[in-house]
Amino acid sequence: MGIKESTLAQAVVTSINVCAMIFIIIAGSYLGFKTGWAGYELPAGYFPFGVNGMLAGSATVFFAYIGFDSVASTAEEVKNPQRDLPLGIGLALSICCCLYMMVSVVIVGLVPYYAMDPDTPISSAFAAYGMQWAAYLIAAGAVMALCSTLMGSILPQPRILMAMARDGLLPSFFSDVNRRSQVPVKSTLVTGLGSAVLAFFMDVSELAGMVSVGTLLAFTMVAISVLILRYVPPDEVPFPSSLQEIIDSVSLRYSTGCQNVTKEKSGFYAGTSTESNLPLLGKATAIEYPIIVKLQAQGNSVRNEGRRKIAGWTITAICVGAFLLAYAASDLSIPRLLRFIVCGIGGALLLIGLIVLTCIEQDDARHNFGHSGE
Repeated sequence: MGIKESTLAQAVVTSINVCAMIFIIIAGSYLGFKTGWAGYELPAGYFPFGVNGMLAGSATVFFAYIGFDSVASTAEEVKNPQRDLPLGIGLALSICCCLYMMVSVVIVGLVPYYAMDPDTPISSAFAAYGMQWAAYLIAAGAVMALCSTLMGSILPQPRILMAMARDGLLPSFFSDVNRRSQVPVKSTLVTGLGSAVLAFFMDVSELAGMVSVGTLLAFTMVAISVLILRYVPPDEVPFPSSLQEIIDSVSLRYSTGCQNVTKEKSGFYAGTSTESNLPLLGKATAIEYPIIVKLQAQGNSVRNEGRRKIAGWTITAICVGAFLLAYAASDLSIPRLLRFIVCGIGGALLLIGLIVLTCIEQDDARHNFGHSGE
């Protein structure tokens, strides 16, 4: 399917899923207020496992946010990506966070965490209150949620493979696009086949852990890359091999056209020396203008180099601080005092690094990163 058909199918499936979640929130809230929220009346309180349990649970369910990268992966098929992509990601993330939190609050309040069925926690919570018919609606919503997740995961991957193959990082087999549907069919088939093989031979819990860790790692790398591109972008980026011939042909055509235009102007103004100054001035301006722009862009190079070094070390400190903070908070084998010290060091590095980055001006080269095509 193309992007329009996929968007329509995704909209239908997601609408059913959202309706099921709204039903869970409304019906569960009614039962909770009616019965007194038995799940919150616990001797250990609402936070029995502390920060460690919270971090472990958040790392496990991180795959719930895996669909948001598909929005950025399909940027080439968006009409106005600079406006639509941030708006779509922000709205989708906000709505999903609100729905996830409200569903969690309702289900944990209905049934204590230790009494939940790990396989079907939501439907069993309603079944415990005699609403067996609600389990069928919830099951239908769960099936739609699985379909939505599969579509959201498989849709961007062929586009990523196609972009990588177009840049020469993968064989050209993945960059083939069907002429009729304008869809990377080969990449889609390979992605679907690989997903089916993994789902057939691996356990669901192992797959969930791999997806969570992979998504967390991918998002972390993207966040670090954005900081690097904004503050210390590389000076030069090599052309993709697939675009080299096109760039060479366009450059040759452009240079030939400029020579023809110059000859025509020289022949037209040939006469007196006064008239010949016009094409000479125009020609001189055409030659010197890129040099002037280049000199202006390279001004204050010493100050810019110092800023780039400070930004680079600051980004390194942020990465180290985030790693120390996450490691100390999740590793229970570390002594308590050492954990607090490492957490304090990591948090201080992270906070100081973020403060320093907010005070540093971003690099102007971030607006024309890569090649301008001129």
